[in-house]
Amino acid sequence: MPPQEISHSNDAPQEVLSRLSGLAGPATLLLLAIAAFVFVYAYMGNITQVPSAETASAAAVTDAFAGISLQAKSAVVVDLRTGKVLYRLNSGTQLPLASLAKVALVLAVRDAMPPESLVTIPYDTAPKGAAMRLGKGEKWKLGDVINFTLVASSNEGANILAQVADAAVKARYPQAPLGGAALWRMNNLAQSLGLTHTYFLNVNGLDSSISQSGAYGSAEDVAALFAYAASTSPESFSGTTRDGLLLTDEDGNTTSAFNTNEALGAIPGLIMGKTGYTDLAGGNLAVVFDVGLARPVVAVVLGSTHSGRFADMKMLVMAARAAIAQQ
Repeated sequence: MPPQEISHSNDAPQEVLSRLSGLAGPATLLLLAIAAFVFVYAYMGNITQVPSAETASAAAVTDAFAGISLQAKSAVVVDLRTGKVLYRLNSGTQLPLASLAKVALVLAVRDAMPPESLVTIPYDTAPKGAAMRLGKGEKWKLGDVINFTLVASSNEGANILAQVADAAVKARYPQAPLGGAALWRMNNLAQSLGLTHTYFLNVNGLDSSISQSGAYGSAEDVAALFAYAASTSPESFSGTTRDGLLLTDEDGNTTSAFNTNEALGAIPGLIMGKTGYTDLAGGNLAVVFDVGLARPVVAVVLGSTHSGRFADMKMLVMAARAAIAQQ
């Protein structure tokens, strides 16, 4: 594990903040905040910070993070309204993403197909009688398959989404390869967002071998991806804010999806979230949540343990709320 470098604050350039501060409206603020965050992310990578009275004052504001000790290898917390990085722990380190990759998949699929599209399930995702199951031949709305895949973190659901969306993604992006269009679009999206540490080798994030993950990225990249997802397609991820879902297909067949995010009840104002866990990745968790009216924050934990990711996230959420309350 590389040496841990922890930072508690990083301010956006003043001109960005001044433009944000004069605007109102949740949707407008969130959209502009994403642009500010992406700009700040790029800006921070090209400067060397010099201690000053201003940075000392900013550090005082974020004392809520002082003394935090995470099990995670990497983490980041960003105030999306201002673009300020509230906390960083090895946030630029490239690590396995596991099922966090499913967020990029959903963005790729929704880019090409509306949620009302009817899809026929090509194969059973689980044996008959299983509580969480999509059955072969059943006809489901795309939005419900997305909810099932995200909330239950279903790898089979992810594979089905990529399969049923292949032709539509290929039609929208002719340069995409037939049979792998969704995966191509996931990587294309990462490139277009400037996620320089991120790439996808499969659509579900599962480890492809004992030494190679199905997806890689940094905490900073994941924060930017989740910020983009929350601002451009919030309805696609709204199901992740609930403990569980009962879904019904066109013929009345029902299935359940139970949320894999055990920190759900400790994150008031949750806008979206996604868990991830594999042998190589360890425990991952990323969330976007509101700390007040139109005050979204994104928090990412990578490389923790199966249960440690939830404890880590609870600490970061609590500290983020305290830090912003001081401002």
